[in-house]
Amino acid sequence: MTEEVSKHDKAMSDAVVFAHKQIRERFYRLGLEFSGVGAAAFAKATPGQFAQLDLSCIALPPIEGITEDLRDAAERKVLLRRPFSFCDVSSRREKTRVDFLYCALGPATLRMTTLSAGNSVSVIGPLGNGFRAPADKKTALLVSGGMGAGPLIHLAKTIATDYPKVEVIAFAGAKTKTELPFEKPTDEISQQLGFALHEFVRFGVESQIATDDGSAGFEGFVTDCFLKWLERHSLSAKDTIIYSCGPEEMLAQMAKIAEDKEIDCQISMERMMACGIGVCQSCAVKCKVNGSSETIYKLCCKDGPVFDSREVAFEL
Repeated sequence: MTEEVSKHDKAMSDAVVFAHKQIRERFYRLGLEFSGVGAAAFAKATPGQFAQLDLSCIALPPIEGITEDLRDAAERKVLLRRPFSFCDVSSRREKTRVDFLYCALGPATLRMTTLSAGNSVSVIGPLGNGFRAPADKKTALLVSGGMGAGPLIHLAKTIATDYPKVEVIAFAGAKTKTELPFEKPTDEISQQLGFALHEFVRFGVESQIATDDGSAGFEGFVTDCFLKWLERHSLSAKDTIIYSCGPEEMLAQMAKIAEDKEIDCQISMERMMACGIGVCQSCAVKCKVNGSSETIYKLCCKDGPVFDSREVAFEL
């Protein structure tokens, strides 16, 4: 978990699919294995960074395997690489394995669903700047909305491994139970004890679920669930840090909560990223200028995707 990423720490390489699993309707976990230069580059990947995958040459699933609402989208050509963050990275015997969590929602991700073990995928990465380490903190609070869960799963593993004295609590939200991007919640008793999700339990991390319709866990937005939890616990602001990834409206609310509670907060922003390396300038994020009412634009792919929550000028 470093402050910046050197241009020498990324590579364009072919990766081989070693695992691909559907975990829920439209939700998948794809595992790619790198060797050589790619393995060396991705071994240094930090939570919150991302990779650009070339999916243009991958075939669509059979028409009967595409739901009616996605059939029009499936016909669009895939010309540009697509960005995906990591939910896990592991290295062994000069190989590096990277897992991606994704949802099949368009022509590129529909093509991803047809990948199987042994297939090759062209990848550029790792790219961007990830979450910075909680070296001087005692508590790390991870708050995700929808597909924002992926990099926070990776972060939970990294903190548990590298900073075992830091207490970690995770909060995951979605509109409904079926839209939670996890294999399955734990049993009801485990949820009552604060261990709702297997993906976090395996790192010894407590977790809470929130769904807008109340179909699982707390009924309401994950930001409300988080705020109520925060108000029940007496945490030292200076010893606590928030990490968050999800829809921009949620991130804006998390930034406000962090400001009100005077807690450090890092947020992972999302933008359309055509190139991923700062050339196309298509992923601008409006940011504040310290000590001034002026604003500037930074690039999500190069300056982010992780920003200090006090830095972003939200426009909602």
